[in-house]
Amino acid sequence: QVQLVESGGGLVQAGGSLRLSCAASGRTFSNRGVGWFRQAPGKEREFVAALDWAGSTPYYADSVKGRFTISRDNAKNTVYLQMNSLKPEDTAVYYCAARGTYYGPTTARQESYEYWGQGTQVTVSS
Repeated sequence: QVQLVESGGGLVQAGGSLRLSCAASGRTFSNRGVGWFRQAPGKEREFVAALDWAGSTPYYADSVKGRFTISRDNAKNTVYLQMNSLKPEDTAVYYCAARGTYYGPTTARQESYEYWGQGTQVTVSS
């Protein structure tokens, strides 16, 4: 099992920034791909960003490209999501996830992720 705990969410004005963190524990984490997803009220959970086990080839949803940056520090077993130029439509619960298999390419497919955190709320006011 891999346990994931997100932090860093909160309330921010439009145009502001937040950095989310996702701390992993348990089974080996450094050789697993990771992703961030979000779910807004009344909507389905959607892909935000993903990164492979080596920290290369980041992949972003079009809605966040150029504003969000995903990164990882395998020495700290932590994944980050730097969010800049936030918009009210970014308001959601943000989840980090880790793949069940080792290595593999970056993917946006939710079914490729086996381990999920409990989520952290991000609210962007206009």
